[in-house]
Amino acid sequence: MFKKLALTAVLALSLTSGTANAAGGAGYVEDYSFSFEGPFGTYDTAQLQRGLQVYTEICSACHGLQYVPLRTLHDKGGPELPENQVRAYAAFYEIFDPALDDYREARPTDNFPGSNLENAPDLSLMAKARAGFHGPYGLGINQLFRGMGGAEYIASLLNGYTGEEKEEAGAILYENTAYPGGYISMAPPLWGDDVDFADGSSTELEAVAQDVAAFLMWTAEPKLNHRKQAGFTAVFFLTILTVLLYLTNKRIWAPIKARAKRQPAE
Repeated sequence: MFKKLALTAVLALSLTSGTANAAGGAGYVEDYSFSFEGPFGTYDTAQLQRGLQVYTEICSACHGLQYVPLRTLHDKGGPELPENQVRAYAAFYEIFDPALDDYREARPTDNFPGSNLENAPDLSLMAKARAGFHGPYGLGINQLFRGMGGAEYIASLLNGYTGEEKEEAGAILYENTAYPGGYISMAPPLWGDDVDFADGSSTELEAVAQDVAAFLMWTAEPKLNHRKQAGFTAVFFLTILTVLLYLTNKRIWAPIKARAKRQPAE
């Protein structure tokens, strides 16, 4: 009976996955190796700083990060900018202050501005929203076993433009191998050599895409490092508690088992 149920479940998953792929629902996502993957992975501070630069110089023209406080750029485990740099960075933005009924320079206590275009999604939670899409379709199997998540999707999307275009309903669509359906309305934002990094890191398209994808992962999961540390600590103490309970159980029941062995069988 159990074998029949298992076989039925496998066939159902296969049919679901096949239907979604046949409909063009899932694009190809490259399994990039990010430093924050795995139970002991952590963010690469230098990579997050490069990703912040890419976002600021390119992505922020259309997209926003309205759920991310500017002060978190100073937090440990993030880009870790010095406080004076955070204040200087915040001053580049203007936000509307209802108390003044006018715009003013942003402060570290403010959030990043939202998207500048109505059809440009906010990127604050993009990496987290795309983290569970991997296949079999919608089940997140690759995310569990291979560490693939939203950062891989973003990097694959930025690298997935083929250069082909088509017009549909008066709009220009761009072919993209990672985007569900194969065509996306967003023009290629990166071409390679779009930015100059002070640390001399590669400015090739694939490298830059991974940098900004890692930064967007941080904006969606800024406490990822802390959660992993807390989880590791909890597992460590639970393991010790399990061993202690096992030894205590043996000690309590040992005399009773010994008496039972000494008693003659009835």
